[in-house]
Amino acid sequence: MDPQRLLRLYAHGETNFTGFNLNGINLFGADLIKVVFKEANLTRANLVLSYLNQAVLTKADLESANLSGSNLNYANLMNANLHNADFHGASLQNADLRNANLTLATFIDANLMNSDLRGVDLSGANLSGACLVGANLRKEARTYVAVMRGANLSRVDLRSTDLTGADLTGVNLSGANLTNATLREANLTDANLSEAILNNTSLISSNLSGANLKGASLINSQLAKSNFTKADMTDVNLQGAIMSLVKLNKAIMIRANLNGARLNKADLTRADLSNASLIDADLVETYLARTNFSDANLTKAKLIRADISATNLAGAILEEAVMPDGTIYY
Repeated sequence: MDPQRLLRLYAHGETNFTGFNLNGINLFGADLIKVVFKEANLTRANLVLSYLNQAVLTKADLESANLSGSNLNYANLMNANLHNADFHGASLQNADLRNANLTLATFIDANLMNSDLRGVDLSGANLSGACLVGANLRKEARTYVAVMRGANLSRVDLRSTDLTGADLTGVNLSGANLTNATLREANLTDANLSEAILNNTSLISSNLSGANLKGASLINSQLAKSNFTKADMTDVNLQGAIMSLVKLNKAIMIRANLNGARLNKADLTRADLSNASLIDADLVETYLARTNFSDANLTKAKLIRADISATNLAGAILEEAVMPDGTIYY
């Protein structure tokens, strides 16, 4: 359809273009608020700076479409094909993107606040600098399972976002803000979380094996039963974190801040905590086989019933620490 004809029809009150073939149409800057493009073919369409607030785009094909700078607040994009689409700087606040295909899509600096992203496939997508505050990526049974393998989420604002059960394998979250986010049972295997902010974040029963957490901040985070096997946690801040039953086998935690952290029954087998600070940390019944605490600060740490027979404590500070047998070290 000719773009001018479509705009004339819209201006005269026609808003329903369900199933129309609009392949490659140029609607640059168009005012199409509440338009219905359900199941329409909009592949390679030019929708730059367009107004699509509250638009209905369910099952629409927008592959390789350009929507940079467009306004899609409250739009319905359920089950839409957005493969390789460009949403650079677009606003999708409160948009419904459930089960949409967002593979290789670009969302650089986009606004996705409070959007519904349950079940989306963001594999290979670039969300660098995007805002996802309050977005919902929660896994719900088999209906909605968000997939973000290999996505670029560096510097993304994910505060208070629900990522329960999300697949974030190999995702780049360097410098991202995940304060108060929920990542229970999420898969973050080999993810890059260097310099990320995860304060007060819930990562209970999550998998972060092989992840890069260099310089990350996880102050007062909930990490019980999570897996950090072989993770690089150099200079990480875990002050006050709850880490009961956590797996830290062969984790690199050089200079880590674990002051006041609760590590009871955690597995630190072969972990490197040299020069780490564990002041007043709870290490009750922890597994410390060949753990390296050389030059670490364990002042007032609780090591009750912990096995330190094969632990490297060379140069460690143990002032007023409660030893495995219950005695206080002086």
